[in-house]
Amino acid sequence: MRVILFLAILFTFDLYAFQAFRFLIKGRWGIFLYFLVTALILFGLYWQVSNGDRRSWSVTTQVFIVAFVAMIVCKIILIIAMFGEDIFRSLEGLYYKLSGKTTSYSLPSRRKFVSQIALGIAAIPFVSILYGVFKGRYNFKVLTYTLHFEDLPEAFDGYRITQISDIHSGSFDNKEKVEYAIDLINEQQSDAILFTGDMVNNEAVEMEPWIDSFSKLKAKDGKFSVLGNHDYGDYVQWESPEVKEENLNRLKEIQKEIGFDLILNDSRFLEKNGERIALVGVENWGAGGFKKAGDLNKAITNVASEDFKILLSHDPSHWENEVISHKDHFHLTLSGHTHGMQFGIEIPGWIKWSPVKWRYKYWAGVYEEMGQFINVNRGFGYLAFPGRVGIWPEITVLELKKGAKPV
Repeated sequence: MRVILFLAILFTFDLYAFQAFRFLIKGRWGIFLYFLVTALILFGLYWQVSNGDRRSWSVTTQVFIVAFVAMIVCKIILIIAMFGEDIFRSLEGLYYKLSGKTTSYSLPSRRKFVSQIALGIAAIPFVSILYGVFKGRYNFKVLTYTLHFEDLPEAFDGYRITQISDIHSGSFDNKEKVEYAIDLINEQQSDAILFTGDMVNNEAVEMEPWIDSFSKLKAKDGKFSVLGNHDYGDYVQWESPEVKEENLNRLKEIQKEIGFDLILNDSRFLEKNGERIALVGVENWGAGGFKKAGDLNKAITNVASEDFKILLSHDPSHWENEVISHKDHFHLTLSGHTHGMQFGIEIPGWIKWSPVKWRYKYWAGVYEEMGQFINVNRGFGYLAFPGRVGIWPEITVLELKKGAKPV
């Protein structure tokens, strides 16, 4: 019933979007082909998702995902443009009716002009989506932030951390691009590398071909990690609970082989010149239906309340719901998970927008609440949609500075 209702709503919107094509499509065959293409994309995507192997997205499935996203985004723009013209025409008609005046131009001609403009505007996201698929998914960006803390231990003034998140190795198809990004991480020469979860899409085997590549990551004070929601294998069917557990154990072994110190509801200390900062790592904790294995109180069992704390927690909703209000002060939290939805608009210093902001209050970049900071990394890899549009794969470099932020 839900599928039928969804298709009925989609058909209604599609019928409305078709108004923009009426002046370009001639004859019954043109109309038939327009709706046939829509139907084929919907059916193809449904068939692939329903009958394909959910443990990996085939090339065919990814093609249908791209076609569906491009179709929906472009038609939304057309609908907005045509609806706006309809409202204007209705108000204009009311004005002429009440005033007794008549228009001196052809309404169909204006409708055609608006349709052409709408199609031109819709072509922009269409081209952007194609760019995001072929180039954007490996368009790695290094984002650098300087954070000031008055109680940062003196020995850690100027300490540099590189954060990566959401590798999703099961989606990779270009070793050269991935290794370029690994080299880019090493070029930052940070003191520590912190990975905030989702190494795979579903299975540990996805990371096997990339062990040697990620083993090249270097940081003088070590590499540390936590698990993300996808690392537990919760989104596919397993032969038995034991097989699922074996998969998770293998992923933990792989992290060790790469050189990551996996922190599971526990803590580590970085020490320098007799001073220290605490690295606290929790298992995944996410609001809503996501796994809530994270135990913050257990993780800080060996951490003093006065210690400077950096928390690794995959899902930023954990920071919003539990960390900010915790009795202990967590100076900096590092998260990922949102991917910035892999779609949005970012112009530094001017605009930062993505539909994911309607789901996550803290979705990309640095935020501050109650004297505590969080950085939400936009992700290293990609999932499902094989591309990134406007929200590029991210390598974050955080420099810690002692003292108040300069005015």
